[in-house]
Amino acid sequence: MSKRVRIGDLLLERNLITEDQLQEALAEQKRSGKKLGRAITDMGFLTEDNLLGTLADYCGYPFIDLTHFRLDSRLVHRLPESQARRFRALVLAEEGNGYLVGMADPTDLMLVDEVQRSLGRPVLPAFVREMDLLSLLDTQYRRQQQIASIAGELEGELQDNDFDIDQMAMQSDSGDAPVVRLLQNILEDAVQVKASDIHVEPEENLLRIRLRIDGDLQEQIMKERRVASALVSRLKIMSGLDISEKRLPQDGRFNIRVLNKSIDVRLSTMPVPYGESVVMRLLDQSAGLLDIDALGMPERLKKRFLQQISRPHGLLLVTGPTGSGKTTTLYAALNQLNKPEKKIITAEDPIEYRLSRVNQVQVNSKVGLEFATVLRAALRQDPDVVLVGEMRDQETAEIGLRAAMTGHMVLSTLHTNDAASSAMRLLDMGMDPYLVASSLRGIVAQRLIKRLCPKCQQADELSVQDKVWLNGIEADAASHDYRIGRGCHQCHNTGYLGRVGVYEFLEMTPPLVRALRDNNANLFADEASRQEGHRPLVLAALDYARAGITSVDEVFRVASTLDEVDG
Repeated sequence: MSKRVRIGDLLLERNLITEDQLQEALAEQKRSGKKLGRAITDMGFLTEDNLLGTLADYCGYPFIDLTHFRLDSRLVHRLPESQARRFRALVLAEEGNGYLVGMADPTDLMLVDEVQRSLGRPVLPAFVREMDLLSLLDTQYRRQQQIASIAGELEGELQDNDFDIDQMAMQSDSGDAPVVRLLQNILEDAVQVKASDIHVEPEENLLRIRLRIDGDLQEQIMKERRVASALVSRLKIMSGLDISEKRLPQDGRFNIRVLNKSIDVRLSTMPVPYGESVVMRLLDQSAGLLDIDALGMPERLKKRFLQQISRPHGLLLVTGPTGSGKTTTLYAALNQLNKPEKKIITAEDPIEYRLSRVNQVQVNSKVGLEFATVLRAALRQDPDVVLVGEMRDQETAEIGLRAAMTGHMVLSTLHTNDAASSAMRLLDMGMDPYLVASSLRGIVAQRLIKRLCPKCQQADELSVQDKVWLNGIEADAASHDYRIGRGCHQCHNTGYLGRVGVYEFLEMTPPLVRALRDNNANLFADEASRQEGHRPLVLAALDYARAGITSVDEVFRVASTLDEVDG
């Protein structure tokens, strides 16, 4: 292509838009400052794919769908991140003695020349969707190289100085200090890929940084072993912990702004053979609370759940293992109930999200402020709704049950694996059967399962063993079509992107109440399985697999957690 494309003339010539539409788009371009092509697609005169396909055909360049394109990270990083973002360009492949480069606007000849000059080799531009390109820039240009570079710089600084590492961390208030920049880059990388936790694990000759993304850990290894001490000391200072105490576990928290987001960081340290291991839980305070609709509950189950939490009194339990999304469900319920006419008090350990109008109390065992203590005091504060973070012991459970029986709505959690076993767990904790039967209104059991990546999912070919297993949990289940993720750049080649909750809801009916009063676990389980509309967790997960939301492997994973308990 030797001259700049006149997009309006080209589209008119090919009868893709009318003269009136072109004039409207030109007016919008003048008003908003958008490029003409963007104005045309935003106004709905032409789809982006049609526009890009037409331009590609005219220019003799390819049009590439990045959602199905496998990238080589080594090639991508031939173009530095700053230039890739400025040029809106991404190196896709090697072509002869040059590169195939995806660009948001290959018709800009000066931009093509800049990319070619930066790469030092001939460039074949390709048209790509701008949103796909921007998304890929975020996933491909993670901060691992900067992290490794700053770690090397910090290691050199530590070797050049003989003074105490803790003292150095205390004096590192400048944003230019290597330890501060290292921590900032680690946090930015974690927030960019939506990690829920950061693990800092020192070993004899290296430091291991692991990020938990959609439930799985991804790691980066640094060979600069001395960096760990400075990093841990800096984190302790930010969390207000004792940097001289390295023999005992400590817990703290701090708030930091990362990529224009307010991130609350819960920090836990633990002594290990080569220093201290640190785990940081990241909570995005700027993201806002999920509402009930965003939880992913099936419509019928959501309606029953809303009815239960709107009752004037009773106990509603949310159960599941650690990391199953119980807190998110409870906060969504509180968000629904948080009205001026309701007094809400919570006892939490720790407080994960700050809620306006809600009286939140942080449990502190060091000063004797336990769940039972907070709950007992809360009942003298005239509450309508009380949330108990966890029913850990007999005393807390008994106070909660009596509060539910005497005119309060009580929400709490238990670490049980399914709904039917939760009520019996209360009896195992020493609760009187009549008290549980009179107070308990409903039980939600849940898990988080991985969503299939929408960009790379494809039909799954089930093995014979898979089909036998599926038919074993529900008749004719193997005859349905299922999907699996192939893996692409969008999902970091995992086949999954994000997670969704799977729910089981058990409402207390007269037969269940009678079984509880009689302390008859077998009868309770039988009545629960016969309850109209009741869908156990594994079948709820199977429904998601049938709908193409998740894979059969995730159904197996949910089932395995239940089988372990049954065994």
